[in-house]
Amino acid sequence: MVYSQRGSPQSRRLLLWLLLAAWGTGSGQLHYSVPEEAKHGTFVGRIAQDLGLELAELVPRLFRVASKGRGDLLEVNLQNGILFVNSRIDREELCGRSAECSIHLEVIVDRPLQVFHVEVEVKDINDNPPRFSREEQKLFILESRMPDSRFPVEGASDLDIGANAELRYKLNPNEYFDLDVKTNEEKTKFLELVLKKSLDREETEEHRLLLIAVDGGKPELTGTVQLLINVLDANDNAPEFDKSIYNVRLLENTPSGTLVIKLNASDADEGINKEIVYFFSNLVSDDVKSKFTINSNSGEIKVKGELDYEDCNLYEINIDAVDRSAFPLTGHCKIIVKLLDVNDNIPEMAVTSLFLPVKEDAPTSTVIALVSVSDLDSGANGQVTCSLTAHVPFKLVSTFKNYYSLVLDGALDRESVSSYDLVVTARDGGSPSLWATASVSVEVADVNDNAPAFAQPEYTVFVKENNPPGCHIFTVSARDADAQENARVSYSLVERRVGERALSSYVSVHAESGKVYALQPLDHEELELLRFQVSARDAGVPPLGSNVTLQVFVLDENDNAPALLAPRAGSTFGAVTEVVSRMVGAGHVVAKVRAVDADSGYNAWLSYELEPAAGSARSPFRVGLYTGEISTTRALDEVDAPRQRLLVLVKDHGEPALTATATVLVSLVESGQAPKASSRALVGAASQEMALVDVNVYLIIAICAVSSLLVLTLLLYTALRCSAPPSEGECGPGQPRLVCSSAAGSGSYSKQKLQRVCSGDGQPKTDLMAFSPSLPQGPTSTDTPRQPNPDWRYSASLRAGMHSSVHLEEAGILRAGPGGPDQQWPTVSSATPEPEAGEVSPPVGAGVNSNSWTFKYGPGNPKQSGPGELPDKFIIPGSPAIISIRQEPTNSQIDKSDFITFGKKEETKKKKKKKKGNKTQEKKEKGNSTTDNSDQ
Repeated sequence: MVYSQRGSPQSRRLLLWLLLAAWGTGSGQLHYSVPEEAKHGTFVGRIAQDLGLELAELVPRLFRVASKGRGDLLEVNLQNGILFVNSRIDREELCGRSAECSIHLEVIVDRPLQVFHVEVEVKDINDNPPRFSREEQKLFILESRMPDSRFPVEGASDLDIGANAELRYKLNPNEYFDLDVKTNEEKTKFLELVLKKSLDREETEEHRLLLIAVDGGKPELTGTVQLLINVLDANDNAPEFDKSIYNVRLLENTPSGTLVIKLNASDADEGINKEIVYFFSNLVSDDVKSKFTINSNSGEIKVKGELDYEDCNLYEINIDAVDRSAFPLTGHCKIIVKLLDVNDNIPEMAVTSLFLPVKEDAPTSTVIALVSVSDLDSGANGQVTCSLTAHVPFKLVSTFKNYYSLVLDGALDRESVSSYDLVVTARDGGSPSLWATASVSVEVADVNDNAPAFAQPEYTVFVKENNPPGCHIFTVSARDADAQENARVSYSLVERRVGERALSSYVSVHAESGKVYALQPLDHEELELLRFQVSARDAGVPPLGSNVTLQVFVLDENDNAPALLAPRAGSTFGAVTEVVSRMVGAGHVVAKVRAVDADSGYNAWLSYELEPAAGSARSPFRVGLYTGEISTTRALDEVDAPRQRLLVLVKDHGEPALTATATVLVSLVESGQAPKASSRALVGAASQEMALVDVNVYLIIAICAVSSLLVLTLLLYTALRCSAPPSEGECGPGQPRLVCSSAAGSGSYSKQKLQRVCSGDGQPKTDLMAFSPSLPQGPTSTDTPRQPNPDWRYSASLRAGMHSSVHLEEAGILRAGPGGPDQQWPTVSSATPEPEAGEVSPPVGAGVNSNSWTFKYGPGNPKQSGPGELPDKFIIPGSPAIISIRQEPTNSQIDKSDFITFGKKEETKKKKKKKKGNKTQEKKEKGNSTTDNSDQ
């Protein structure tokens, strides 16, 4: 066995590793040789050892050998790493007459992937004897031919190559002929019989000679042919050509009918013996006759069939020129036609996929496929280069002659491009060049590199309270850009505590659909806002997730009926008994019905109605629509029943409205019969109410004025807010904002808490919360409220409300700021006998549909004197009123000194103070008169 490497095994191994390092991972070449016709199992080489591979790793690394179009001629024993002959190798069948014959092997191992190229040269042995095309050759020779005349003879052929195909010839001894062997320019031998002496046909008509061909192999092999020579008589001169050999060059693919050459032979004879016809010699093969044709009269040789350089690039044509005599003589010549290569073969490609699909996180230089190219043309026409589609994250790397590796050259992203249709172009070096393309589809396998994403970071949901358990309130949906399991999203709650209870006791989320369900009825009075997070997580490994925030606002429903309050602290509400003197005049307040509603907004806005008494008699009493004060409509007289039973219907403004009924028993007595204790109590209560009435007057005016001012302030604030940068905090950019309004209604003590949804980290600010009236529209009767005019012009009810009394227990909430105490905000009750037609004196606080405003004074307000302080004055544009605000310490309780003063400039303020003093004096005198009657 012959190796291409020289030197010791150590030097060969070192050279092999250097070659491997130079070619890169997965490339290299070994050269072996093996004689043809070797037996099965013949040793070729220790391929594993020469490649630097351990025997133990051949099987785990999937050691395999591939040979294009060579079948299973060679095989490797995986136990010892030896390359051996697996089946009969016939060099002539494998390579024909080619001087070089090799078997190209590709050795592939995995983990890591490596490709080695092995070339096994097949050595020729002398296994083919020389052969003649026919067993007998016939020659016709005129007896008149002179000695030294020459007659061509067909030689033998040997399928072997090299020395095994070098032939020598021998002719059996005879007295007439010798054998002359000549070699032409093409290194081919041609044989001629040389006439030693003249022939005598009358002595011998034919001669039989034995021609022997011997090759140069060891041992020598021979071939024989019988030469039958017929001696002809007559014609003494044979036709002769100008040359014995003609050389012609033609392009392959020359069209049929193209003239190759025109022969011209001459004959020295005269007459018919001089006329010459041309024929293909008997030596010409049928293949040549299928490619060319000859005109026997003119001697023109033309192309007949298709000429292909890759099929045969050289043709030898033997021509006989024969005269027309009875005993014709023949002249001989040879035409050698050489074909020139034309670039007429498109390159061929073979693509072998090794690693598909490719993960999107695969590293660069990952081998994707192997590409092999070939071209049947020769020279520059057969030199092939490969290129790849531009602008793709792949490239071609040449590993060996006409072998390329398709490798990854950049990062992959399946979400951007899920597959690549690559086009490999093989182009030869011809002019013009030819090319071929092959498509390689590379699928990108998904990796879990994208977390589920929601359309927005926060959602706001509105749910009515008292919902049925398990009702669907919202659906969250997240999208994952990955595929299959990596894109399958499941949802779950981010558990936390809501007060004393777990979040999962309120809501749940369906793991697959993302539907959010309320597990129990929600109560607006207990929970106004439920803020929680839902997590979306995919099924990848490792899983990725994201969260979304849900703000669930519980909307109020009218589910709480008005509740009556006891008239005095520590007592319970039953039938209230009041004693009234018959001497009181019209408008005298007899009693007051107090009620609260646990709802908020319109649902907590209470109104009072007096049920009509039985019979046709008109009751001398009325009840304030929103104050609940029972007062006389006229002076009492003797015809009025001494005991009056009044039923007061308390009704909220919900849909449908809920009611409660209060019973008030009024006893009419003479002025001298009223109990002294009751008179004193009444005097004390009246005195307290009179002391507070002035406060309520100014508060009504302040509310109206401040609300008008707030409209302008909010417009200015909005403009400044839009131009100012967003503030930091929990409610930063992109966070929804919630504006809450007080729901305190007339005679209500709402349980609703003003929850601060958004808070900052700055200093506490003093908040002044003002409420504007908002009443539903209706008929213009005195008992039915209508929608107030939103432009805040003074109505008759507001002018009448300036004389209202103040009830501190019926209040909204004045909040001093974060962490500050809550103060009572007085509401207004009308003291006039009847409101003007079409207008009413509304309560302070009209629910969620009212114009309720919150003044917040912070460091950004240029009018404030310090943090948490109110400005000294507000001037309302378009209004003559000047509002002066005096702020007391937040930890003090509101008394008669905690009020807001108004005035139409300074003169108006003085006039109202004077009016206030007159009114107070009148009430004191009236109270003294009542006290005197009680004493009597």
